[in-house]
Amino acid sequence: MPLPTSPVIRRARLGAELRQLRRREALTLEQVCDRLGWASTSKLSRIELGQSRPDLADVLDLLDAYQVPPPQRDALIIIARDAAVSRGWWKSLGEMGERQRAYAELEAGAASIVEYQPALVPGLLQIPAYARQRIAAGQLIDPEVDIEADLRARAARHAVLRRVEPPRYTALISEAACEPRGDSVEVWDAQLRHLIDLAELPHVMIRLLPAGTEPQPLPLTAFSCYSFPDPADPRTVMLEALTTDVRLTTAADVDRYQRITDCLLEAALPAEETARVLARRLDG
Repeated sequence: MPLPTSPVIRRARLGAELRQLRRREALTLEQVCDRLGWASTSKLSRIELGQSRPDLADVLDLLDAYQVPPPQRDALIIIARDAAVSRGWWKSLGEMGERQRAYAELEAGAASIVEYQPALVPGLLQIPAYARQRIAAGQLIDPEVDIEADLRARAARHAVLRRVEPPRYTALISEAACEPRGDSVEVWDAQLRHLIDLAELPHVMIRLLPAGTEPQPLPLTAFSCYSFPDPADPRTVMLEALTTDVRLTTAADVDRYQRITDCLLEAALPAEETARVLARRLDG
């Protein structure tokens, strides 16, 4: 069964709704904090930005300050309780590093996932041998990376595509990502077989972007788009960066990536043709 909606998404939604309520009352951060006796505006700012685990008592004080009526108040209290969940939620995902957790939490609560990868097979589709070579290559940049811990984290994340109620998953992969790039023949053949097998799952769609057919301008980096069972929870985009990945939740940012995704989908080979291309590469 899917996990409850992820706390980070509930925090983003709670923060956005509290910010709207404050603005509706025409109050500044300073005015609210003075009214509640909070020492500085940083506490309220972090709650509104979804950057901290909210204390329910603080949320109740804010709802009182904004004079929120019962039906809306009750709904926001439920969201606040979800947003405050921490350790118990993570136990269901297993132990993993901060960057892996950020993706795992989004994946576990998602109704749909769309990923674009210009250079590598997406993480959710990687076999352990392929992932090991990618992680080992990354040690040149981050020598402290723990390969075995990273592999265990990836294995825990992979389970999301095999659960009883999985998300709808679409991978848009540049043709350049389907080159061996120094991988052994055995590893690359096994990775291709894995892609072909996964593509047979009814909720998984893998589509290649042939070289020269990609829309322009192309995205500058890999990205992943997430939507959630509750349509009021903010759609989210994760951008892959060298060190710290970037999470986007504003409607303007997400809509821009939705337009990019639509262009990529229009340019990509159909899933059936992609499967035939991968099979030819395997046979060749």
